[in-house]
Formats: sequence, C-alpha cells, structure tokens
Amino acid sequence: MRHLRYGYVTGPLIGALWLFILATTTAITMSFATGDAFRPVLTISLVIGAALGLIAVLEIGEKARLGAISILTFVTTYAGIGPMAMQSSLTTEIFAAVSLALIMAWSSLAIMRGAPFGAMSRHEMEEAWIRFLTGFGYIFFTAIVLIPFYVMVMTSLKSQSALLQNPLDFSLDWGKGWGLFRSYEELFRDFNFGTYMWTSFYVSVLTVFITLAFSIPGAYAVARLQFSGRKAFSRSILLIYMVPMIVLALPIYIAFSVTGLRNTVLGIVLIYPVTTIPVALYMLQGYFRGLPAEVEEAGLMDGLNRLQVIWKITLPLALPALASVSLYVFMIAWNEFLLAFMLLDDPSKFTLTRGVAMLNSSEIPREHLMAGAVIATVPVMVLFLGLEKFMTKGLTAGSVKG
Repeated sequence: MRHLRYGYVTGPLIGALWLFILATTTAITMSFATGDAFRPVLTISLVIGAALGLIAVLEIGEKARLGAISILTFVTTYAGIGPMAMQSSLTTEIFAAVSLALIMAWSSLAIMRGAPFGAMSRHEMEEAWIRFLTGFGYIFFTAIVLIPFYVMVMTSLKSQSALLQNPLDFSLDWGKGWGLFRSYEELFRDFNFGTYMWTSFYVSVLTVFITLAFSIPGAYAVARLQFSGRKAFSRSILLIYMVPMIVLALPIYIAFSVTGLRNTVLGIVLIYPVTTIPVALYMLQGYFRGLPAEVEEAGLMDGLNRLQVIWKITLPLALPALASVSLYVFMIAWNEFLLAFMLLDDPSKFTLTRGVAMLNSSEIPREHLMAGAVIATVPVMVLFLGLEKFMTKGLTAGSVKG
C-alpha cells in the first residue's frame, strides 16, 4: 500500500474508476430519458479518467483544475473519443457531454480535496478513498432503487404499440397530455381497481388493530410480568418465521375450505394477523423493556391497577413504538400476496396485490400491469415517507420522557 501514498498514483487510480462510474451512470440516465443509444467505453474511460485524476492533484489553482477537467471531459466525449459513446441528436449529445464534464470536474476535485501531488499521509489517502467509496455507494444504491421504479412508471405511461416497437425506449411523448394516463383510467374504469384499493385499505387497517390488540398485552406480559415459561415464550416468538409460508399454504387452504372461510374477506382478516403478531410482539417487548419500570411502580403505588397502568402510563410512553409497529404491520398486510392469491377467487373480493396478479396475462397489455404495480406501490411509499418524520420525532420525545 506504500506506493499508493503518492498523489500522482492515488489521483489517477481514483480518477479512472470514478470517470467510468459517472460515464456508466450518465449513459444509463440518458438512454432511459431519451430512448437513444448511450453506452460507456471502459478502456477509454480508464485512460482519460487517469489523466483527469492526475489533473485533480496538480498543485495549481482550483479554478484552473476545474476548467481543465471540464474541458478535457467535454471535448473527448463530444468528439466521440471519450468515455461515453453517443448516437442521438446534436442537442442531446451536447447536453450529455456538458453534464458529464461538469459532474466529473466538481466531484473529482471534491474527492481529491486536500490531496497533494507528491507524498500523502495515510490519513489523506484514506480520506480520498473513503470519499470515492461514499460517492460510489450513493450512486449504486440510488440506481438499484430508482431504476426499477422508473422503468415501472415509464412503462405504465406508454402505449402497447410503443412498447412493441421498442421495449427499451422509456422516453415519453409529452404531446399526449393527459392521454399518458390512459392505462390508469382504464384500470379504475374497466378492472375495478378502486374496489381493490378499498379492500386492501380496510383489510390492512383491521389487521393493524387486531395485531395491536393481541401483541400489546402479550409483549407487556413478556417484558414486565413473571410467569412460568416467560423466557421460553420470549425466545420462541419469531419461530413461526422459520417455517416458510408456502409450507403452510396447503393446510391453510384445506382448513379455510372446510370452514367456509376461503374466498371471503373475513378469512383474509383472520389469517393476516397470524403473520404479523409475532413480529409485533418481538418489536414491542423490546421497547417495553426499555421503558423505566419505576414510572409504572409509582402508578401502582398511587392506587392504579395493572390495566390502568398500561393504559395511562405505558401506552402513552410507547406511542412511538406503536406508530412504528402499526406502519410496519400495515405495509405487510398491504403488500401480502401469497395468502390472497391462494384464498381469493372472486374478483369482487380481491385485494390490490391479487388484482395486480390478475393483470399478468397475455391478453392484457403490459402497461396495465405496470400501472397496477405503481398503484400498489405508491400509496404505501407515500405513507411511509410522510410518517417517517413524525415517527422520528416521536422516538426522540419518547426517549426524553423515559
């Protein structure tokens, strides 16, 4: 590693890798946005990136380095001898080359900030590589999250003829206006998706209430009360997750068929909490153990019975945990598919995930399936992002009160 502790070695190494990462990211982004051909060129990216990394550690002014990196990246890219091959319109190619040049110049200087051209200390070298790995991590994890969602949304907004003509073209014809949302309109008009959403909503809400009704006293008993088998019960709460649901599918199907609960919303409401109560018990017992027992003992000394202590003292302090568990249970119930697919056959009783599965047919256009997936994904995602801020504040307030 000693040979890496020189700016003229570390700079080119990081520059070569970083330019290839940015060229790949830019090529993917431009291809998805325009439908034209953009692709990174590995060998040229490494060579030019090494030169840019060397410029980033030169002992000249920052503006001079910024300008040199920007100009060299733009000229080589636009001239067709750079890190990214392009086949698009003149305006699009210029935009792509400028974007790559500016991002490369700014980010490479940020990564190599403070790194000398000559000998580097171990701290300076580690700082440069940590910044590089951090930037790569942001790009990589953002890509694996956003690309599937982007493809799903763009596909849902395209027509069947456009998909057949070029399945990899994810650009949109904005001239259609509201016609872009034709698939969504047809889902609610022709495929009864409004009913599916309502069914999933109230089934999920009922699952949350039933789960809390059983898990709150169970978790409190494990965390606070002394009884025979308490430790064994506490350790075995999550054992149900060691058995794959597919193994239980046949017994559940037979039992529900015999009892007449198959193909009923009541059956779904009864079986969903079976999958959510164990994880809710596990989450709540840990939180209850973290609450100060002295507060509850003070309530008992003031004349409250155990149920009053739970209702008036423990639950108010545990509101952040209850909010977290409720949101988690709601998401599990909203996204559950296997049980709904197995137990529901009547389209009038479908949950949203069961309705989306119905769209996976050769007779139904692919954009309808993607639109259904968007409808199933966006509400719970918005709910989570909207409540996450309040959940964080609640956790902080709860810790102060504790």
